[in-house]
This record gives sequence, structure tokens and C-alpha cells, in this order.
Amino acid sequence: MIFLTTLPLFWIMISASRGGHWGAWMPSSISAFEGTCVSIPCRFDFPDELRPAVVHGVWYFNSPYPKNYPPVVFKSRTQVVHESFQGRSRLLGDLGLRNCTLLLSSLSPELGGKYYFRGDLGGYNQYTFSEHSVLDIINTPNIVVPPEVVVGSEVEVSCMVPDNCPELRPELSWLGHEGLGEPAVLGRLREDEGTWVQVSLLHFVPTREANGHRLGCQASFPNTTLQFEGYASLDVKYPPVIVEMNASVEAIEGSHVSLLCGADSNPLPLLTWMRDGTVLREAVAESLFLDLEEVTPAEDGVYACLAENAYGQDNRTVGLSVMYAPRKPMVNGTMVAVEGETVSILCSTQSNPDPILTIFKEKQILATVIYESELQLELPAVTPEDDGEYWCVAENQYGQRATTFNLSVEFAPLILLESHCAAARDTVQCLCVVKSNPEPSVAFELPSRNVTVNETEREFVYSERSGLLLTSILTLRGQAQAPPRVICTAHNLYGTKSLELPFQGAHHLMWAKIGPVGAVVAFAILIAIVCYITQTRRKKNVTESPSFSAGDNPPVLFSSDFRISGAPEKYESERRLGSERRLLGLRGEPPELDLSYSHSDLGKRPTKDSYTLTEELAEYAEIRVK
Repeated sequence: MIFLTTLPLFWIMISASRGGHWGAWMPSSISAFEGTCVSIPCRFDFPDELRPAVVHGVWYFNSPYPKNYPPVVFKSRTQVVHESFQGRSRLLGDLGLRNCTLLLSSLSPELGGKYYFRGDLGGYNQYTFSEHSVLDIINTPNIVVPPEVVVGSEVEVSCMVPDNCPELRPELSWLGHEGLGEPAVLGRLREDEGTWVQVSLLHFVPTREANGHRLGCQASFPNTTLQFEGYASLDVKYPPVIVEMNASVEAIEGSHVSLLCGADSNPLPLLTWMRDGTVLREAVAESLFLDLEEVTPAEDGVYACLAENAYGQDNRTVGLSVMYAPRKPMVNGTMVAVEGETVSILCSTQSNPDPILTIFKEKQILATVIYESELQLELPAVTPEDDGEYWCVAENQYGQRATTFNLSVEFAPLILLESHCAAARDTVQCLCVVKSNPEPSVAFELPSRNVTVNETEREFVYSERSGLLLTSILTLRGQAQAPPRVICTAHNLYGTKSLELPFQGAHHLMWAKIGPVGAVVAFAILIAIVCYITQTRRKKNVTESPSFSAGDNPPVLFSSDFRISGAPEKYESERRLGSERRLLGLRGEPPELDLSYSHSDLGKRPTKDSYTLTEELAEYAEIRVK
């Protein structure tokens, strides 16, 4: 600590000690440059009653006890000194005035050490003082930097050199101070133990660029070649500044990503990688990497790097965009609608970048958007033609995904024009094709017979559905006369539709071609054949029972009611076989409904010959007609 005082402490102690006690006062330590000189100030005292005529003194080096034969630095009685101090030591003080100040010149490193003074008043009045001074031989100026130098705050740096040689006075100059400030020489100052220093000050406001700057001080002595330099590196404290960081990063899903954050600060900062307030990694370092293995879209977002120390903080962010193919599109909307309603369907997906979204139906584009994640399809007043399967396709440069969905349009039944009846031989088959949603119930009405046959009568009605089409087939057998009228009726919860089915069969065409006259001729031929066969059978004495009689309006008999008591086994087995084929879904011959029996015949048991007769008549009649 430096004091501009003119009254050293040891002089105060001397004044207080006047009273006759043995004592000495000198600086506990003193320094000087090599090659220069040093003056060690010294004062001593002794009891007043001694009153010596002459006062002598001796300076010893490194030991106060003569019996140890320490090197003699100076001796007033004989002037005999140790060879190391020959020509180098001289007493500046007057021992009679109790001043024992010693001058040492041509200093070299080996002269550094402890110096003791011994008072010699003659006889036994000799006293070696325990007080001593330590001489330090130096080669560099002392640059004093404050313990903490903070950026932006003014600082004072001093250069101090000892100035205890009365023969050589040092001059100070600064080295490497350019850009920091102009130095100011404070001058020669006295320290608290009576030694002197030369001081030069440098004031400046440090910047972060000044951190680590090497600042020097030079001490030179005029008219000599002696020159000494000392250096100090500035340790400027400043808050972090992030100086290195990734720009926005794009990465493909599944790849490796490395994010870098580097900061400049003193002391080193605590670097922290964060995302959405969660700490991912931190360390005290100049730079810090954040490694992300096999990135997923969930890791897409903004990452922040925070750098902080005791003097401040800084932060920056970087965006990570994970590129990936579209996810499977999701469809949200009406999937069932009634004819005439407006349908709205939303197809959405996730991808990066946003995809091209397209909705198809039967390879026809219905709607599309570019670089959007949602696509809305509006179908005003839907019709049955809008029913069916749709595709929503999403694609970008990384891939393609698609989703199918079905739109079901519900509407009243519609009987198509291809519905008709066909007659061949004694069989009539009626085809009723209905388009509807939901599936309708279909019934066949025979007005002339006052009979209705529906789908539950599986022995007579066969139905098959394909998409929106329901095809029902009614099969009637034993229709030797003109085919009956058939009306097809379809019904569901949205309405009912009926249509009389037109005939397109062989019998219908046959009667149209031959006309009324031809019909009479054919009927006559048929009677002649019947008579001929009857005559032939009578000759064989075969008893026959009539097996064919038809009323004006023979009733329609359903499978559940058609049971002939005592029917031959062949007839029963054929009937069962036909029912089994229909139940098993085989595309064989439709089940037969034989309408050749009247109510009066139900109690009779037909014979094998009666069946044969009927078949032969039908075949013969067909041959004649052709």
C-alpha cells in the first residue's frame, strides 16, 4: 500500500523510544534492481546512562551472532569486510547520531538476503539487534492490475519500481498501451516503512478485445545501459456472446443431426441446449454440440442455446425442420347420405413439406389442392351415381400414401328396364332388376291368380345382390296356357316402386307368329295326338287315372303348402333336389312349380305313366309347333 507521508512509522517509534532502551528500526524488506544501488535506512538507540565517547557499529549478512562468523558487510572500527562486499558497502548514517543507514552498490543476486546491525559502544556494551531488513534483488518492474477488470468499467493499472538508490533514479514508460489510454506518471512515493517507489499510472476502459492483452512497463536509468521490462496480461471479465451456431437445419426423417453452439466469454460460460423449456444438454465450455440420432417429426421445432456466466448471459435459437413423407390420410365426414342431400368430406394428413392432396373416384379427379394438409370435397345433391369407393392420395417429394373410403347414397328403389319375363315350353321365368340403397324387399304379384310371391319363398324366387343392384328371378312351371301377368314390386324405407314385367319368351313369340288360325290348327293336332295315344294305351289294357286337369284359374301353390299325399318317390326326390340346389346357391336349374294339378287332383296319387304322358304331350306339341 502506498502512502504519500512525510513521517515514516519508524521515526515515530524512535521518538517514542527515547528513554534509554536498546532498539533498532529499519524496513523489514526493501528491493532494488540488479546493477543499481540501495540505501537501507536504519536508526538505533541505547540507554542514556551509558554515554559512550565513540559509537561504533557492524552490519552482518544473514546472521546476527558473531560467534557464527557471519559475513561482515560493514565495520566502522577496522573497515574489514567480507570479500563479497568489498567496494560495495558504505555507511551513509552518522553512528554518533544513532543513524546506521547502509548503502550497497553494484548489486548482484548473491547480495540478496537478511541484513543485521550490531551496536558497539565499547567494552561490554555491544548489542546485536534482532530487527533486520531483507533485501530483494529484482529484474522486472512490478505491474499492479486490479483483481477484477470488468468490460465497460474504468480500470487503473500501475507500474511500480523501487527508488531507493540515491545515485540512480529510474524513469518509467509503458509498452503496448496503444488503444488503451495515455499513461500518467504519479512520481516518487514513500512507503509506510520508509522506502521509496516510482509509480506510473494507466487509466482506460477495457473492452472484450482487451482480454489477454499483454501490457508492459519499462524502467530505465539515465546515463546507463540498465533497462528493465515487465509484462502483465489483462484478464478482462465480460458476459457471454454466442458467436457460433447453426443456421436453420433441414433433415430427412431418420437421419443424424448435430447442432453447435459456441460462445465467447470470460470466464467460460455455462452452455445449455433447451427445447420447450426442457434442458437437453449443458456443460461449462466454449462450445457444445447437441446430437440427435434418427430424428423424427416429433423433434421438429425450435431449439435454444443459452450461455451465461457471472457477468451476464446470451441466447439464440435455431429451427430444425424434419422432412418426411405424408402420413396415411384421414377422412372425416359423412359416409352415408340420402339422395339429394349435400355431402361434405374432409381429407387430412401430416407431412413436411405439405403435400399435394387429391380425391379420386374411378380414376376421375374430383378435387385437389397443392401444398395443403387438408382437402374438402363438397357434393351438392348427391345421386346414386355418387355412391361408391373414393381415394384420397397425399404425396410430396419424400413419398406417397393413400386412403380409401366409401360413400353410401341411400335412395328409393328403381326397377331397371332390363326387367322382363321369358316363357319357354311350360316354364315362365321373370327377371326383376332393382337398384336401391338400402337393399329392398322384392315381391312378384300375379293379379290373375290373386297370388303374391316374395323373396322368402326361396323355392320359387332366387335373389342375388351385386353392389346397388338386386336381381330377383321368379320361376313358374306348368304354364301350358298363356303366361300370366307378373308385377314386380320393390320397397325400402325411402319408397316403393312397381312395374308389370313384359314377356319376351318363346311361347309369347310363337302365338304372335301363327295367329288365331294357326292356334286352332295346332289345337286340333294336339287333340288328335291325345286320342291316338289313348287308343293305343287301351289296347294294352292299361288302366289310367286322369293326371292332368286344369281349371280356369288354377291356384299358385307355394313350397310350404305343396304336399301331395302318396306322391311317387321320384317326384319327391326331384323336388327336394331342386330346393337343395337353391339353398346351396348353385347356379343350376331353378326350382320347379308344377301348376298342372287342380284342387280336385290333390287327393289322387299320380302314377308313373301319367307323368310320362304329360311329358310326351308337351314334347310332341313343341315339335309340331316348330
